[in-house]
This record gives sequence, structure tokens and C-alpha cells, in this order.
Amino acid sequence: MSTVLITGAARGLGLDFVKQYAARGWRVHACAREPDALREIAGDVQAHRLEVTDYAAVTALAKTLAGEAIDVLINNAGIAGREATVLGSIDPVVWRQTFEVNTLAPLMIAEAFVEHVARSEGRKLIAISSRLGSIDLANSGRYAYRASKAALNMEWKGLSIDLAGKGVICVVLHPGWVQTDMGGEAATLTIAESVPAMVQVIDGLKPADTGRFINYDGAELPW
Repeated sequence: MSTVLITGAARGLGLDFVKQYAARGWRVHACAREPDALREIAGDVQAHRLEVTDYAAVTALAKTLAGEAIDVLINNAGIAGREATVLGSIDPVVWRQTFEVNTLAPLMIAEAFVEHVARSEGRKLIAISSRLGSIDLANSGRYAYRASKAALNMEWKGLSIDLAGKGVICVVLHPGWVQTDMGGEAATLTIAESVPAMVQVIDGLKPADTGRFINYDGAELPW
């Protein structure tokens, strides 16, 4: 049986990832701050209460799942950091929180679970990022969010090099502009359009794809 671990799994993209993989017969480790609703999803869904910035809890979960081989790990949890959007409203507290959740937490989770992923058949370590983290595609505003995702992208590029010897495929995915709490109602994609497309991309990843920045539809994105 294939196994996936997903953070930020109680709503939005994360919740649909859980449903997609559970419906395919995968074992799903669904991690969220409030995981109770996840227990109602049909399939082999193991709900874990986890705050991704509680690194002691992350380490404890990795120990609990020490015997598991995780084929796909999806670092999905993230925040918008909208309160630190433009010059004149830079709030250091919001910046630190945005980087803590969007940048440091995914790396700490990767560190805690790398051997779980390396011992699997799939060996796929995924970060849900954003095209707003692309320096080539940079626009104005959203400073905290853009910077946190650019740093996340750099981390995953580094992981792709450091984990090549273990055969771990490290890829950054942009989900598109999706109608979630973060994306808003004006977004151009529904969750039902974004997540199945990303699952298809993840399915098709090969060792040669490690270190790539990929759109939800499989197109290459510039760093």
C-alpha cells in the first residue's frame, strides 16, 4: 500500500489532497491543528493533531511513524501574511510568523521525515509554494508572502541536491490561483481543478524531475 503524509490537511487544498489519495486506496497521514473532521473521510485516513511550528511535536510524530515508509510527503500548510503586504505596513511580527509557517516549518518537517520518504518506493518530497515566490515573475507588494515562498523554493532546490544520493525527488508545486480562504473568491481555479491536476503531476514525477518548480498543470516555472 502506498502512503502519503499531508500537512494543513483540514481545509482547502490539503483537505482535497486527503480525499483524493484516500479515494485511491492510499494510507493517508493527515496532519492539521484541528483534525477531528478528517476522521469522517472514508478510507485509510490517520488523522494527527499537529501544529507545524511545534517542532517537538513534529519530531514526536516522526518517531511515532518510525516504521512507516512515506511515498509522498506534501508540505501544504501555509499562511498569507497579508498584514505585511506593502511598504508602510511592514510588521516584523507578521513577517516572522509568515516565515515560521511557510519557510522554516516545511524544512523541519522534511528533516524529521526524510528517512521515512527515502525508504519508500515513491520517494517524493513536495512543497506547495507559489508563483509569487518566483523572482523572475516578481511583481509589487505581498512582500512577506513572496519572500517566504522564494526562500521555500531555495530550500527545496538545496534539498534536491543534498538528497540526490538517497534518490529522493524534491519538487516545488504551484497550485494555481485557487478559490480557497487564501486565494479568495476571485481566483481563477477551483480546488476540484487544482488538486487532481497536482496529484497527476506528482504521480508522474521521475528522478530527473528533482529540483524543478512546476505549475499545477505540469508546466515549468522560472525560479
